[in-house]
Amino acid sequence: MRALFDVTVTEHPYRAVVAVSGELDVGTCPFVTEATDALSLRGQTLILELSGATFMDSTGLAMLLQLRERARHEDGRLEVCGIDEPVKRVLERTGAFPLFTTVPSL
Repeated sequence: MRALFDVTVTEHPYRAVVAVSGELDVGTCPFVTEATDALSLRGQTLILELSGATFMDSTGLAMLLQLRERARHEDGRLEVCGIDEPVKRVLERTGAFPLFTTVPSL
């Protein structure tokens, strides 16, 4: 049985918070991409809140890297917060962890 998945967007002045719960994989990452694509990152901070993420595969990693590049290209900022073991493990094993600005929680 597949875990429940949810993505929630909350916009504030100068920042948006995208909270993800469930598995980040080939079946769910398109929903996160759709949600983030709808946001302007120009001069904004995008906070990707992942404390509810229960799993992340290479598709999730690719999505994070693409989002990081998009934020850089649009003069925005990406912060990843609430990184628990499932996500941290992938970021550390691939050497990608230092590429992201991380904060413990909101």
